[in-house]
Amino acid sequence: MKAGYVALIGRPNAGKSTLMNRMIGQKVSIVSDKPQTTRHRITGVLNHPDGQLVFIDTPGIHKPEHSMNRRMVKAALDTLRDADVVVLIVDAAEPAGYGDRFVIDLLVELQKPLIVVLNKIDRVRKPELLPLIESYDRALTCQAVVPLSALKGDFVDGLIGEMVAALPDGEPLFDADYFTDQTERLLASELIREKVLVHTRDELPYTTAVVIDQFMEPEPGSKLTKIYASIIVDHKSQKPIVIGKGGDMIKRIGTEARHDLEEMLAGKVYLDLHVKVREDWREDERLLDELGLPKHK
Repeated sequence: MKAGYVALIGRPNAGKSTLMNRMIGQKVSIVSDKPQTTRHRITGVLNHPDGQLVFIDTPGIHKPEHSMNRRMVKAALDTLRDADVVVLIVDAAEPAGYGDRFVIDLLVELQKPLIVVLNKIDRVRKPELLPLIESYDRALTCQAVVPLSALKGDFVDGLIGEMVAALPDGEPLFDADYFTDQTERLLASELIREKVLVHTRDELPYTTAVVIDQFMEPEPGSKLTKIYASIIVDHKSQKPIVIGKGGDMIKRIGTEARHDLEEMLAGKVYLDLHVKVREDWREDERLLDELGLPKHK
């Protein structure tokens, strides 16, 4: 048997969370087309016939401008130290830029097995793929360069085979029925935030957070979980965007989030949402602690 930690790293919006959810077969990390959606180091476990892969999905590596972003980048870079295998995920449909060069420079002297994933090949012309594969093969010492589509699932099995081959020998690190280290409370806040991102899109920047004020587990004989949550925004002008005309937006967010929560918790959910304005909350160390982001110092 083989077993070990696999760090999924890359620039924002490269498709790390989509890939991890695809490989695990369950939703443990929220997905959005907005950058910097993932804010935590999220662990998911895949039990393969030849080994156990413990994935760490990380925030996208970018130039941090706020305390929140510095914490996010620290969480991503810390995984390089903890991982047995590092998987760099690249958006193959986007031209390479300064951010890609920054990530490559971080990995040039990496003393661990490295696999490069060229994601979103469903949006790339085939003649453009070979030069891209060759460029990463030249720039980095890597075990393999794997083109795939995390969204469609194309060639994901090939990637899993490469990762298993790179793992060290060892016994499973977690029980067979274990699939994530995230608490129900954190998963609930992330599922709600995902719906906010989906429905507000361009009207509201990604500078929003969700705090679980109360998470009340079912009482004996009941399957009803009660969740009270606050959606945090930066400015007063953003509050009516989340609430919507006559409360229609927050009702839609709540309805869809409740559906996902009931599926996750396998029971009924009462969800109470409120919108709160906290200017410059990304610099609020106390709130960042409450959100579970690691300190950057």
